[in-house]
Amino acid sequence: MGTGKSYRSARVTAAAVLALCAAMASAVAPAPAQAADTVRGLQWYLDSLKIPQAHKVTKGKGVVVAVIDSGVDPSHPDLRGQVLSGHGVNAAAAPDGRRDDDAESGHGTSMAGIIAGRGGSATRELGIAPAAKILPVSMGPRAAGIDMVLAIRWAADAGADVINISYGGDPARPDPDLTDAVKYALGKDAVVVVSAGNVEEGDRQVTLPANIPGVVAVSGLDKRGGFFAGSVQGPEIVLAAPMESIIGPAPKAVSPNGYTVASGTSSAAAILSGVAALVRAKYPNLDAANVINRLVKTARDAGPAGRDPQFGFGAVDPLAALTRSVPAVTANPLLEGAAADPNRPGGAARPGDDDGPAVEFGVSNRAGAIVQVVLCLAVPIVALVILLVVLRRRKRRAPAAVGGPLPGPPGPPPGWPAGPPGWPTPAGQAPPQYSGPGYGPPPGQPAPGYPPPGYPPAQPAPGYPPAPAAPAPPSGGPGWPGAGPGQAPPPSGPQQQ
Repeated sequence: MGTGKSYRSARVTAAAVLALCAAMASAVAPAPAQAADTVRGLQWYLDSLKIPQAHKVTKGKGVVVAVIDSGVDPSHPDLRGQVLSGHGVNAAAAPDGRRDDDAESGHGTSMAGIIAGRGGSATRELGIAPAAKILPVSMGPRAAGIDMVLAIRWAADAGADVINISYGGDPARPDPDLTDAVKYALGKDAVVVVSAGNVEEGDRQVTLPANIPGVVAVSGLDKRGGFFAGSVQGPEIVLAAPMESIIGPAPKAVSPNGYTVASGTSSAAAILSGVAALVRAKYPNLDAANVINRLVKTARDAGPAGRDPQFGFGAVDPLAALTRSVPAVTANPLLEGAAADPNRPGGAARPGDDDGPAVEFGVSNRAGAIVQVVLCLAVPIVALVILLVVLRRRKRRAPAAVGGPLPGPPGPPPGWPAGPPGWPTPAGQAPPQYSGPGYGPPPGQPAPGYPPPGYPPAQPAPGYPPAPAAPAPPSGGPGWPGAGPGQAPPPSGPQQQ
């Protein structure tokens, strides 16, 4: 999955901005720090997303987020106890993923901290899901296309609930193996979140693998909630999250004060992954498809009505995703459009499409699904019964012929049978009760023996006409932000965003 181009990182070490943070951690603090000079004060997005309120609902306990990146430094104070033993997909990576091999920006550590930083004070990073655990999947200092494939498959097999990919490659060079790996992870019930890419790094389209159908491709928001100009846009965008000036923890070798600040869709994807972890913790019985649907259905529509190339379905709204009532679905809503057109990326919206995924009875509500099937089958059965009753009633109500000949030639029909032995009429003649040139009895007289003695007069069928059949219930329903100047991944591999 080579990009054919190199990137400059957009992540900038914030030594000057955060010098006071380091001073606060020392034994001597000459004066109280302003709120904006603290780590927490620089986490502007926590308030805009209402994360403190969301943490009253859940903090993500029990959820595992795989971070496919440069590895994670578990010794950082904000990540102590948060980093599980993971995996390195090549010889250059730490075997357990617990080492950040990005010497320029500590990208993997920053993503992990944005997702699950422990917090605890104004000088510590508070993650979106501080009770979740990080599963580091390291591709080492330089990743090749096969490394991403192996990383995704390993994370899926390890049982990750959410897979964060803040990397991107050239969208003009599709990789069937990477697409298969993403499908594999989706089939393992993982929510795959990918950064969309950064314009200032040379991207003009949504990068790979963010443009693979079924993943949550994330674009960026500025501090005012508008679309950030440094983010790419395109029909594959699913949701938008904050990307402007996002602070994250970094190894000491990268930043003496332990933090960096960057603007990039990498950070936006990490924030979105944290929100997905909160939803999975609040609704542990929901499958990945319904977690994605909940994120999409509760997003704040920030652009043109419906899905658009900048915001996708809208800006992520964590509190709404945790508290709002959302009907279940039976499949990943991002795959509905792709099922009809394999060449259509990400189920991208087209003129005339619905704004969002269809709502159906979900796999989490099997009883509802059974009821729906029974009712759907009952409608044609009831209709058939009604038709038979109507036809029978019409037959019963047809008046007997009274007098005169019946239509047709005189005499018995051709080939009229002679009748059983002893039949009183000669062969070829009509039975005696029919007289004259036709088939009917004499005018004014009923057919002999009809109706039989004591035969009750015809009565309407009980309950007829039947009540209308009840209608069936409705049915329906990615990227390095950068990290400062330095070497970038080689053209042959995925790139950080």
